[in-house]
Amino acid sequence: MRDLYQILGVPRDASDDDIKRAYRRRARELHPDTGGEEEEFKELTTAYEVLKNPAARANYDRYGDPRGPGGASGDPFAGFGDVSDLINAFFGGGGFGGGGPRQRAASGAGRDAIVDAVVTLAEAADGIRRDIEVTVPRNCEACGGSGAEPGTHPVRCTTCDGNGVVQQVTRSLFGQMLTSSPCPACRGTGERIETPCRACGGEGRNSVTDFVTVDIPPGVDDGTRLRVLGRGEAGRRGAPAGDLYVRVRVRPHDVFTRDGNDLHCELRLSMAQAALGGDVPVTTLHGEEILRVEPGTQSGAVLTLRRHGMPKLSGGGARGNLYVHCRVETPTGLDEEQADLLRTFAELRGETVADLTSSGRSIFSRLRGAFGA
Repeated sequence: MRDLYQILGVPRDASDDDIKRAYRRRARELHPDTGGEEEEFKELTTAYEVLKNPAARANYDRYGDPRGPGGASGDPFAGFGDVSDLINAFFGGGGFGGGGPRQRAASGAGRDAIVDAVVTLAEAADGIRRDIEVTVPRNCEACGGSGAEPGTHPVRCTTCDGNGVVQQVTRSLFGQMLTSSPCPACRGTGERIETPCRACGGEGRNSVTDFVTVDIPPGVDDGTRLRVLGRGEAGRRGAPAGDLYVRVRVRPHDVFTRDGNDLHCELRLSMAQAALGGDVPVTTLHGEEILRVEPGTQSGAVLTLRRHGMPKLSGGGARGNLYVHCRVETPTGLDEEQADLLRTFAELRGETVADLTSSGRSIFSRLRGAFGA
């Protein structure tokens, strides 16, 4: 098994801040979501969990085992073929014989945790790095997650002989049956704590509030979940930690509505703008763009600004479109001069006021109908 300091790429006298920086740098490189190998990421996370914990680091520096002098005899990682075994050895109390570390670790594995991260639509479009506050049970710093008072260590459970399970022979119509169940004395851990840690009451965990740095990628939608391996609840007695799920919440926008990767907005046009056309400024997520409005544009017309929508979460540079819905507004509160101008306009188009009024519809209602407002 590689040296934990080598895994993180730091010297043995590295400070806590050096270890944290090294972990964050390597985690971004090895995280499965960015193309890294999950096993390498687990190995890195295990090394960080040991070295960031003062008690576990001191035990590792002195004895070569994060559990201290009682953790194992000889090579503390002997017999473990990969990082999964190391995780189970450290988090699951392996090395005490019987049953195997994987079996016992599974019984107390930490639960997954979920937190919300609220972002704006612009942040969802561009991506953002956030420090998310998380309060979950973490390994007790005093005992390193073992649950035993510092200076002591768990002992093998005599009820199950360290196996974590007890077997019972029962008789049935089909003959004798051998059944296995978790040991009631040690709750399936294979160990018994004689002197519980005073800091955590023997649980091996304390509720801790800290921050987890999360890279929210461009294109996330409301409800998207991002997985952070190993940052959920710590397992009991140091069993493997659960994962943390960051649920993205995108705030509603005042201007835009979203439909997949496309955005929609409304553009209000005056009667003159709609009739004559021209270049009109339109608000986008990243500033203003000039949109060409053709003469005679009707209310309800939809104009398109290509590639001004949201980026696709899969990447590759693809983006949705921005669809601009035109709404032609009919003027209200006209004074006499303005009304006369509209009458003149109607006459020039061959519409006389007498014709309009005799049909029971005023020029204003006809204009509203013509522009769809």
